[in-house]
Amino acid sequence: MRRILDLPTAQPDWIHKVVPEWWEKLSSCMQCGTCSASCPTAYAMDYTPRQLWQMIRLGLVEKVLTSRTFWLCTVCKSCQVRCPRGIPLTDTMVALKEYAFRSGADVPSLLVQLGETVTHRYNISGDDNASRLIWSQNLPRPLEGVNPPRRTAEVVYFVGCVSSFYPRAYAIPQALVEVLAEAEIAFTTLGGDEWCCGYPLYVVGLRERMETIARHNVERVREVGAKRVVFTCPSCYYAWTHLYPEMADVRGLRLQHATELLAEVLEEGRLNLGTVENVVTYHDPCDLGRKGGVYDAPREVLARIPGLQVREMEATRENSLCCGGGGDVEIADASVTMGVATRRLNQALATGAQTIVSACQQCRRTFQEAARQNRLRVRAVDVVELVWLSVQTWKQVTEDTRAAQERERR
Repeated sequence: MRRILDLPTAQPDWIHKVVPEWWEKLSSCMQCGTCSASCPTAYAMDYTPRQLWQMIRLGLVEKVLTSRTFWLCTVCKSCQVRCPRGIPLTDTMVALKEYAFRSGADVPSLLVQLGETVTHRYNISGDDNASRLIWSQNLPRPLEGVNPPRRTAEVVYFVGCVSSFYPRAYAIPQALVEVLAEAEIAFTTLGGDEWCCGYPLYVVGLRERMETIARHNVERVREVGAKRVVFTCPSCYYAWTHLYPEMADVRGLRLQHATELLAEVLEEGRLNLGTVENVVTYHDPCDLGRKGGVYDAPREVLARIPGLQVREMEATRENSLCCGGGGDVEIADASVTMGVATRRLNQALATGAQTIVSACQQCRRTFQEAARQNRLRVRAVDVVELVWLSVQTWKQVTEDTRAAQERERR
């Protein structure tokens, strides 16, 4: 049996329909294997990325479209940033998914269902979209901007689907709105008027369905007169900053991840932070770091929390290992997601840290589940949770000091 690499290279017509704009780039692949070595899920694929590119060049359409390789791509872009030829490999994986939908190929049924859910229910869970603020029910006090949302505000907190509907992530929006209120930032949420950012549609291969969603979200933000949109979800942040400009008019809007806003607020001295004794390591989310270019802000925020020791993992910044929770892979094969997450948690444990900190609700959920399944003694929290904990510590110490002074006066 002849190996794939022994076969002559061709330039099939079909691939021009998949990746017309970068076919020449893809055809320049020298089969070095960097992509396969960089891919966090390659171990579970039937063909490695390197093999898939060669199959594409050979015109092996059926083998490519029946492969599960591109369905297991977490869209983390590790392969793309390391490719010595500069080939847009991750973009090609997404393009293959799009082609699979267009050509009537066999698409995993749960991914088809996800596309329908987001398109018609406006979120990834299929819940009533009007209940997007259910996470706020456990807030200790009503906060203007949440209960109820403001009709006008310069800042909109775009919460995202995971934090809105998955209980394990509720603590993230709860922490951020408390911090925003403490910093006296007049913000609002959109409640049921917020729709899924559409990024899950993009990574599953249904990019064309995003435009309606993008326009809706931008229009709702403009209706309240906002000039700034803040995200705790890196996927929402990436969608708004990198995909929305091609679909909707986001000009004039300042788009920030929450850690960028918090870094500014702390620099301006608008928050008082108390001591949090903990040894932590920071995990760079793919959509925020490698794809969004935000590396320093989360670290600047953590560095300002008194008592916190931050230890870097072996793989950080652009070399950070994916948590495994991206690209809708959890829906395609949850065991693969857990495998990648466990590998990352072991890197965290190697630093001696007690806690892995991220700036992504999906990373937090994925790490929590992997730690539970593998009985690993490591906690997963979000940066904004640590900031709110630090604020609460300062408030408690201040209150205790005042109480002690009051007792002495008596």
